[in-house]
Parts: sequence; structure tokens; C-alpha cells
Amino acid sequence: EARSAGFANINLDLMYALPTQTLAAALHDIERALALQPTHISHYQLTLEPGTPFARTPPPLPDSDAAWRMQESCQARLAAAGYAQYEVSAYALPNRQAQHNRIYWTFGDYLGLGAGAHAKLSLGEGRILRRAKRKNPALYMAHAASAKRLESSAVIARAELPFEFMLNALRLNEGVAAASFAARTGLTLDDIAASLTRARREGLLAEDADILRATPLGLRYLNDLLQRFLP
Repeated sequence: EARSAGFANINLDLMYALPTQTLAAALHDIERALALQPTHISHYQLTLEPGTPFARTPPPLPDSDAAWRMQESCQARLAAAGYAQYEVSAYALPNRQAQHNRIYWTFGDYLGLGAGAHAKLSLGEGRILRRAKRKNPALYMAHAASAKRLESSAVIARAELPFEFMLNALRLNEGVAAASFAARTGLTLDDIAASLTRARREGLLAEDADILRATPLGLRYLNDLLQRFLP
């Protein structure tokens, strides 16, 4: 129906490591998605968000080893079908990467329009503003013309910028140019030299002075890699 309406670039979102899910069931989901021939597939592991009913009463989930087998097997099947993985959870046919999402992953700026929207704006001299609009549409509309439309608005602390940058950039398989760290944050690589050295020594970050890129081990243990850049 989407194609008949004129949409040529179509993404499907899939989740894996669902309650009681088996490897065979996860691969079956991939096959069903491939049968629809989308141009892009986002493949996410289920996470239980704090404050949700799932988190309060967790369902039986596959253990970490089972989840990893699902991820590896699904990655292999997607690759065999021509979908190249270019980000932790993103796979695309040639020339079909999500340009919108790449703005997030390269720590670029974006506007947030409407209820619940988020924005990131560079103010110069390393100052970066994050804003979030009210989530409730009625409350947002009631205050749309005033500052009360905002749920939060704050400049990111300088000490938090390395983590904020890496949280996005290291999701990309190809990484980002090392020079973009200074361009996006106003900091220098010398400011995070100790963290870079440790991550490379542990085999989590590639030994490349020109690129900031997680190794295959770093992508598997991305949370551990990101912790190296916490304040």
C-alpha cells in the first residue's frame, strides 16, 4: 500500500530478544520482513525502560548469550540479502541509509517541532543546547506561544560533551572523522586522550588517529566502551 501511494524508500522496524522468543522465531521475523522488500531495516534488541510496566514486572526474556546468537544470525541473514549494517541497529540496501538519523549519529543539530519533540542546537564556543517540548499535546498547544511549551531546556555541561558525542558517533560502523570531535564539541582530542588510550588498549576503539571508530569488540560491548568517556 505504501508503494502504491508513491513511497519508494520504506523502512521496517523489528525487535528481537522478545519474551520467550527463540532463535528460529527471530529469523522467521527477518524472513517476513525481507519478503516485503523494504529498502531499510532497523533491528533493535528489546530493552525494558525504567518506569514502564515491563520494567516493574519483567517478563521472561532470552539471556544475553541467546540474544547475541539472535543478533549474529539475523545480521548474517540480512547481509546475505544485500542489507549492509552501517549502524548498531540499522541495515540498508545500497544508497538507502537513513540521512535523517545520520544527523543524530554525527552529533549534528536538529529542530524539534510539536508536542514531545526534542532539539539540539549549537550556540557556538562549545555550547550546545538541548530542548524538549511538553509531551501532552493539549498542554503543548495551550502554551505553544510561550516558554511554558518547553518541558526542559539546558546547555550540556562541558564535562559531559565527550560522552554525548561518543554516545552517538560510535554507533556508526564506519565511525566519524576524528576532526569532527572538535568541530562538534569545541573540545580537543587532547581533552580525552586518557580515555582514547584506554579504549584502544582494551581493543574497543580502532587504532586510527584520523577516525573515531569502535572495533567489532567495541560494538559488541558498546556500553562498556561508552563508559570510558563518562565525566
